[in-house]
Amino acid sequence: MLRFKRYLVLCLFLVCVLTALSFWAIRQPAADAHGVFSPPPRADVKLDVLSAGMTTAVNVTRTPDAGWLEEAAARTGIPASSLRAYVAAAATANDSNPGCGIGWNTVAAVGFVESAHGTYGGGSLDNEGQASGPIVGPSLNGAGFAAIPDTDGGTLDGDARWDHAVGPMQFIPSTWKIAGLDGNGDGVADPFNLDDAALAAATYLCVHGRDLTTPQGWTDAIYSYNQSDAYIRQVRAQATAYAAKTGTPS
Repeated sequence: MLRFKRYLVLCLFLVCVLTALSFWAIRQPAADAHGVFSPPPRADVKLDVLSAGMTTAVNVTRTPDAGWLEEAAARTGIPASSLRAYVAAAATANDSNPGCGIGWNTVAAVGFVESAHGTYGGGSLDNEGQASGPIVGPSLNGAGFAAIPDTDGGTLDGDARWDHAVGPMQFIPSTWKIAGLDGNGDGVADPFNLDDAALAAATYLCVHGRDLTTPQGWTDAIYSYNQSDAYIRQVRAQATAYAAKTGTPS
């Protein structure tokens, strides 16, 4: 009889433990879920008046005021030519996608995290935003990264077996084929040119009617670029820092 009572107590104990574990498991987020982050403040910017005579794939015409650009570049440490590209990209994306509300500091933060504004691997960008050499990320062969077999015959990344992210905004060749844009009006959409790549990135972040002034919209946009909460936090921190250094609109 005593043995039976001990057995019954043990069974009840195990039931309680399993029930508690079940409730704990139910409350855990799904493996593919990600957090929702408040968007960084939109950094201030002073745009120059619309200028005539510049024609691009999506009619990029607005550039930052020269005085503002010089001061903001000094405050943020972003090269002036790169900052100009980020500002123009955000302004154009907002014109093309009313309601997006992307800030240039978000575009710049992605550029910083992806390639340190085109200096990844010791490279640099010239005054026209062109990379001094190929900016090519690691092989996407499944070893620590997603496995993405070659999609462009190695044309952009030099690898006919596996894809690599390329350019200052680190586009995968297959994505660039769909999202690539001509931001400098030379008739070519070049992922190794920051004017082109920044415009493509800003437009890509704004697709599907996203409102980047909302937590869900901003988070979904950055997550679409890189599916990592750590990445989202890094971009948000950098974008927030840029806003703090240049001010936010009143």
